[in-house]
Amino acid sequence: MEAKSTYQLKAFQTVDDLNQSAAKLIIEIANKAIAERGKFSISLSGGQTPMELYSLLAQTPFCEELPWKNTSVFWCDERCVPETDVKNNAHQAKSVLLDKVNIPISNIHSVQVNLSPAAAAIEYEKEIRNYFREEPICFDLILLGVGENGHTASLFHGTKVIDEHAEGVREVYIEDENMSRITMTAALINRAHNILFLVTGKKKAEIMQAIFSASALPDKYPAQLIKPSNGELFWFVDQAAAALISK
Repeated sequence: MEAKSTYQLKAFQTVDDLNQSAAKLIIEIANKAIAERGKFSISLSGGQTPMELYSLLAQTPFCEELPWKNTSVFWCDERCVPETDVKNNAHQAKSVLLDKVNIPISNIHSVQVNLSPAAAAIEYEKEIRNYFREEPICFDLILLGVGENGHTASLFHGTKVIDEHAEGVREVYIEDENMSRITMTAALINRAHNILFLVTGKKKAEIMQAIFSASALPDKYPAQLIKPSNGELFWFVDQAAAALISK
């Protein structure tokens, strides 16, 4: 299926404004999914950018407006470090958000980092497929960020996973970090009903300019691979990150 090229880019004066709007959008998408399908699936991202959003979602009124009992949480990627490590994406989200809200433990689907990277990728893809059962794998919402080098999830320049066309989960070794990661492929991410990028800070201004330039170079800037096949794509950025994007 040919990917749509449209997106919504919104620049906010402050990071707080961005997070407030992101929280409201998540609640809107969640309630719509519940009304249509009786459940809401969200895939979280790691890193520091979404932590303030996660903290906000754990507070009133947002924590009371999300249908936690009908919400299932996944991760678009994970570092292969112990689940108690501060670099573990699931550990971060649990400590800031999930441990503070009324979500059933069975609704939290984290990567089994106690396995080898290859086995963890296989098992996580199985878990995702088991959740959707006979339905197409289409998350209601996937949250993403962008690294200063243009990567998103664990889709990094120079790795073979960015050439993967199958909808699944793969292991990837990042030489610069001397670390293995688990990641959803771009093809799987692009099946989502909604994808929301969160990008903040002046350090991201140059890479945002490159991503939104006329030239498409997804091999160099893997974030350009994210084009939903039949969903909505949102870019929520603050003024600092958006500073060099041409109007």
